Formats: sequence, structure tokens, C-alpha cells
Amino acid sequence: MKDYVFVFRGGDAPDLTSSKELMQQSMMKWKAWIDEIAAKGKYVAGNPLLPHGKVIATKRKKITDGAYAEGKEIIGGYFLIKADDIEDALEISKGCPGFDYDGSVEVREIMQMEM
Repeated sequence: MKDYVFVFRGGDAPDLTSSKELMQQSMMKWKAWIDEIAAKGKYVAGNPLLPHGKVIATKRKKITDGAYAEGKEIIGGYFLIKADDIEDALEISKGCPGFDYDGSVEVREIMQMEM
């Protein structure tokens, strides 16, 4: 199996912090999906990310707030998974609850480095 990362980006999610019930429903969908992946032995790790961050760029090492212009570009979290190939990883990603809010999942294979 190969290692993959899922990068979860924005969408039009409602403000889940305004309703304990909405937050609970959302978390249960994510937990069910994680449990499904884990039951197949393919879930490695993952976490949500806080909405604010900094970007350091260029030779001058300029620091700016986030690299995003729109909410849909904000990275909300990531998973590390194991999959047979890119097609398997893409199939696993289709269960993402973020799609309910028009979010996206970037699926990338992790390059294995020889040391």
C-alpha cells in the first residue's frame, strides 16, 4: 500500500459553533467516515486545523495572514491514509462529509524518500 494525504478545503459550511446540535451531527458524520476507513486498516491519522494561520514566502521571508482569498481556499484539515493506488484513495475520499457543504478534497500521494 502507498501513503496518501487528503487536504480538506473550505466550502459553504454553516457556522457549526452557533449550534451544539449541528456541531454534534457534523462530528458524528466525520467519526463514522473515519471509523469506516479505519475498519479497512487504511486510516493513519488526521486532524482539523484552526482557521487562522500565517504564510512565510519569498527570499525575504515575508509573513502574511493565510494564503487564501476566499473561504473555499481555506484548508480545514488533513488525513493521512494508506491506499492501494490513486484510484483507491479517490474512492475513499468520496465519503468525505465536507462534500455536503461543497467542500473539496485534494488527494496526493506522499513521495517516499530514500535516506
